[in-house]
Amino acid sequence: MTGETNRTAPYQITIGPVAGLVSAAVDGIPVADSARAMVLHETYKPAYFYFPKADLIEGLLHPSPHKAFCPFKGTAQYWHLALPGGRTVENGAWSYERPLSEARVIGGYVSFSPGPSVEISANPPFVEGETEFIGGNALIDWLLQKAWLCTTPAALTEQFAAHLLMIGIPVWRLVINIWTLHPQLAGKRYTWSRGEDGVEESDTPHGMLQSSSYLDSPVRHVSDKLGGVRQRLDVEDPEFSFPVFEELLAGGGTDYVAMPLPFSDGQFQTMTLATDHSQGFSTADLGLIFEASAVLARFYEVMTLRRNASDLLDTYLGVRTGRQVLGGLTQRGDGQTIRAVILYCDLRDSTTLGEALSREAYLDLLNEFFDRTAGPVLDCGGEVLKFIGDAVLAIFPIDEEAADDGAIANACRRARQAADEIFARIATFPAHSDHATVQCAIGLHVGEVMYGNVGAPRRLDFTVIGTAANVAARLSAHCKTLGQSLLVSEDVARYAPDGLTSLGAQELRNLSGDLEVFGPAAGSD
Repeated sequence: MTGETNRTAPYQITIGPVAGLVSAAVDGIPVADSARAMVLHETYKPAYFYFPKADLIEGLLHPSPHKAFCPFKGTAQYWHLALPGGRTVENGAWSYERPLSEARVIGGYVSFSPGPSVEISANPPFVEGETEFIGGNALIDWLLQKAWLCTTPAALTEQFAAHLLMIGIPVWRLVINIWTLHPQLAGKRYTWSRGEDGVEESDTPHGMLQSSSYLDSPVRHVSDKLGGVRQRLDVEDPEFSFPVFEELLAGGGTDYVAMPLPFSDGQFQTMTLATDHSQGFSTADLGLIFEASAVLARFYEVMTLRRNASDLLDTYLGVRTGRQVLGGLTQRGDGQTIRAVILYCDLRDSTTLGEALSREAYLDLLNEFFDRTAGPVLDCGGEVLKFIGDAVLAIFPIDEEAADDGAIANACRRARQAADEIFARIATFPAHSDHATVQCAIGLHVGEVMYGNVGAPRRLDFTVIGTAANVAARLSAHCKTLGQSLLVSEDVARYAPDGLTSLGAQELRNLSGDLEVFGPAAGSD
């Protein structure tokens, strides 16, 4: 193996037989006596004794679903202990049923989970040698001192890989898989390859979790807490045989490991490493990485939580609104007065549709309606603030730094464009019954609104409040009275008059004074 650069001492394990008889008791009940016990020493850890299963009391072991991973010992199978008298100790022991080469001598042997109820004794007494002091872990030192400078998961992945190479670990490919909270994506994937610039960032759509490429992958194995994966790629009769191994082997890979990056909520993310070194990874290599993995996971967790918060706020509040909340506008009354074009779109005859369709079919219709409504708003630079029952409230903010006629006209034109596209998409809405068609009514108005938090101290809503918002909603409702699908206030028509004609002064419900309104001119649909 190359290089011990910046390593104070190698991480290692040693295993050997114990002279004499070794016994184990749980809660004072003898459970094992063996003259063939083995003792395992691992850097930083106390000695662990392993017993042949034949030397345990009969009926002691019952399989547990819990597994744990060590990159140089393998996947540990845990066991519940059925003690005489009917008591069960959950996950009271473990074994490596198919250990890796470094731990092959303890394959099938059982070790007991340490704790105050477990007593191990040896005759003659076992004297543990002094443990050599290890001065530190270069990876952990880097993580604690420099990793905070990385502002994205991609940057952290690239810098971590670079540090692995710097200390002599022959990593060839490094992949980090992180689960996310996102309505369209199940996760993110960050791939670094030696000799290539940067890190490739890719998405994992929810639908991919049902694909064979995921189901037959080391990532699923680790994420489902089935243990980690360690596999030489150039051997016959491998323990693991995932399709990705063929690709890596064809590219020159020799050794592969997938290990969990545990988050504090108990969810397992996955780090995979491959090398093309002829000797593969050493115990010292993987020991340093495995020991640093929990610290590395904390950095990814912090970045992921912030990304999740941003994605969820974008999804539930909108991009502009989400940024306001994430930026600190979180108290009741926080907000600002802005000028914006307000778009209010209402589903026509929703009661008739609800009666004609089953609940499931109506929900499908409603979601499709919102998709065809919100999509054009977002495409035209607007912000969907909320779905109110079967209606959509959206805004097209006016540039505050250039709130001149040009900025107002630009927002009005974008709102008109969004409305036209909504009607075009609604026109192609699939039929849902013989007597129920899908139509909508849109009202547009421009004016000042309070844009911020309202509500109870412990349950806030970030929205727009003001007469302008009320006018847009009343215009939408008045469409039915005038037999129109679109009504626009005079203030909007002044800046975006194309295809509009005056419908005269109208009295809108709950608004004082008449308002001149405009609708599509004949032949302009």
